[in-house]
Amino acid sequence: MRTLNLIILSLLFNLFSTTMRAQERKQYDVAAYLYPAYAYNDPRLRPFWPAGMGEWETVMNMQQRNPGHYWNRRPVWGPINEADPAIMEMEIEQATKHGVNVFIFDWYWFDCRPFMETTLTDGFLKARNRDKMKFYLMWANHDVVNTWDTRISNLDPGNVIWQGSVDRDEFERLCRRNIEKFFKQPEYYKIDGKPVFMIYEVTTFIRGLGGVEQAKDALKWFRKEVKKAGFPDLELQFVAYGANYNYSGVDKDKGKMPDDLFMKGMGFNSLTHYQFCHFVWMDDEYENIAKKAEAEWARLDTTFTIPYYPHVSIGWDNSPRIVHSAKVRNNTPAAFAKALRQARNYVDAHPEQAPLITINSWNEWTETSYLQPDNVYGYGYLEAVKEVFVDQK
Repeated sequence: MRTLNLIILSLLFNLFSTTMRAQERKQYDVAAYLYPAYAYNDPRLRPFWPAGMGEWETVMNMQQRNPGHYWNRRPVWGPINEADPAIMEMEIEQATKHGVNVFIFDWYWFDCRPFMETTLTDGFLKARNRDKMKFYLMWANHDVVNTWDTRISNLDPGNVIWQGSVDRDEFERLCRRNIEKFFKQPEYYKIDGKPVFMIYEVTTFIRGLGGVEQAKDALKWFRKEVKKAGFPDLELQFVAYGANYNYSGVDKDKGKMPDDLFMKGMGFNSLTHYQFCHFVWMDDEYENIAKKAEAEWARLDTTFTIPYYPHVSIGWDNSPRIVHSAKVRNNTPAAFAKALRQARNYVDAHPEQAPLITINSWNEWTETSYLQPDNVYGYGYLEAVKEVFVDQK
């Protein structure tokens, strides 16, 4: 009887310890960038991808265009239409199950109107389970060149189709629209009640507004409009960079990283990265790249007085668009999980900040940096996120 009692006490103690550990688990905001080009029947996408399936066309016909090329990735879920709310419901379920609880939508505005927006408006915002997931916008305000259209990308890769810059009137119009259409959504991601809005290319933004002082004034106006809409303030986020090797074909040389005085003067509240390729040479082993990224986190943390939120990229290989691409090597799910743990440690060491980690990406197939399951690692990258942020191993 005494032995039985000891066994029961031991089981109860283990159960209590497990419960306490579960309660002690920290909550993290794991935010994956979502590239909204995998939408069907969007007429604005057809000039680049006439098949009507968005940039899946570039992914799926890679071998046809380049027979025998090593790049032959295939999505386990198939070439899904992410502008379909039923598809997005499945994605939200899989994302949140594995610990991804924020989507950062790459958001575009070209030719005086939104571009690639249907994945957000028709997919995410019409998904029945959207309340499980937060989202916010990264204004991808780079110029559009021939890179997206593989039929002509080799003819004049620098040809500008649309400029990413906007003038003051256009900036005010798109800001008012975003405040009403997106910021007021209950799922919009906020830090201390402040809606987060990220700007991809600040140099392009400044050029469109006509100079630094004009850009500052426009951002002050934006902040006032956000407050007028009932929010305590705006959380304006900067995309950090370093040496830019223009791997993607659309990024231009962003020049020197601005200093802390410039960042505060412009009104930025925080910064993160979009991709490792913006500051690290990518034709290397993933482990080496991740170590350099961690060193950059530490540098930014000591250089800037505004918070830096750690970023982890999964990989890089832009072969579907640019056949002779730099390629990250040995970016296995295990190596990715190790980098995620370093990001988690960074967040744990900065309890005064939001527990935000950004990941590139949910679905950048043409850049080979995606969490979605594929024919190489299956669900491996998603399982890595779950292991680090849900199971917290």
